Amino acid sequence: MTRSVAITGIGIVTALARGVEENWAALTAGRSGIRRIARFSTEGLKVTFGGAVDHMGLDQLPVTGRCLAMGRAVAEEALTQAGLAGSAFDGPLVLGLPPIELEWPQRRDLARRAAQPDYAGILAVADAGPESAAHLDFLFGTVGERLAAAFGTAGPPITLSTACATGASAIQTAVEAIRRGDCDRVLVIGSEGSLQVEALIRFGLLQALSTHNEDPAGAVRPFALDRDGFVMAEGAAALVLERPDAAAARGARTLAYVRGCGEAADTFHRTRSNPDGSAIVRAMADAIADAGLAPDAIDYVNAHGTGTPENDKMECLAIQRVFGERAARLPVSSNKSMIGHTLSAAGAIEAAFSVLTMERRLLPPTINYHHPDPAIPLDVVPNVARPAAVRTVLSNSFGFGGQNVSLVLGLDPA
Repeated sequence: MTRSVAITGIGIVTALARGVEENWAALTAGRSGIRRIARFSTEGLKVTFGGAVDHMGLDQLPVTGRCLAMGRAVAEEALTQAGLAGSAFDGPLVLGLPPIELEWPQRRDLARRAAQPDYAGILAVADAGPESAAHLDFLFGTVGERLAAAFGTAGPPITLSTACATGASAIQTAVEAIRRGDCDRVLVIGSEGSLQVEALIRFGLLQALSTHNEDPAGAVRPFALDRDGFVMAEGAAALVLERPDAAAARGARTLAYVRGCGEAADTFHRTRSNPDGSAIVRAMADAIADAGLAPDAIDYVNAHGTGTPENDKMECLAIQRVFGERAARLPVSSNKSMIGHTLSAAGAIEAAFSVLTMERRLLPPTINYHHPDPAIPLDVVPNVARPAAVRTVLSNSFGFGGQNVSLVLGLDPA
């Protein structure tokens, strides 16, 4: 039996747009979704821009509400493409979320109104219904429970958070469940809505964020000499994953396959990678081996590519170690140059874009690449999308705390 898992539906929301086609058109046109923040006052903040999803009317919702609304949107799109909309989904939900923390306005509102037993809750705007209460807006698991109820998924939803690897971890968890024979199909969602004041301040204190306030659209500069940090962003993606024979039995069209997963922990530092890149190398190499492939079979790397000085250097080092002398010729580009760093959703969004890269035979560019870094001699597909016959992609997701996951996706099952 093949270890590959079929992808039969995808859905995408980013700061660029809502929907697969709209996002792909913007991404391959090299358009940036990064702009000045309008949701809240940025007066006195070191960073005043980000990749906000401001086209869905979510500004008045807390983090939980934004994650829920975007998660529903991408799941509906993915299930429709997979031909599974309109009825209960006969498989589990695996959901990747940020570690939910409410902003101060919601905390003050809860303190003021918690004593009112008939309070309907902030999330009523998104989904909650009359049975909700204010405390539900603070509970990590309620987003998964509401999405599971909305789509009729089987069993308790699995909600996980592994920093910036979360979306890829959710896919890996689903792949492992299908391989074990636990289920025929899984609905995977990664959703991130944490663009808020406190998060900007905290990442700013870590000196992890770009401070190019004068040019938000040009701020994310992965692999460039003048890169100075990542840009916080929101978004979501959903993938319907199925056992290939189960998908075929119901006449579903397979878009691509998840062929391999690799995970490796780096306990060097809470926020920094080990300078030797060893855990990143293991994650990449293990994903390729799990797919039953040699490194030469990889046609393209969808890089983690955050635009931070250290992360980009470590990813380049790892690519060189895994691919050897071929590393300089292997296309490696960063979706984050246009959508920003969607944190907990990044692995799922970038996996969905990897499917489109193979299907549409077009490599998304790394924009804002005007000053090459001599220490990073990679083909980053600079500034303009490039036609290419791509059959196998390595998609990287590396997170704080040393949580690293790589995925191999392919057009062929084995």
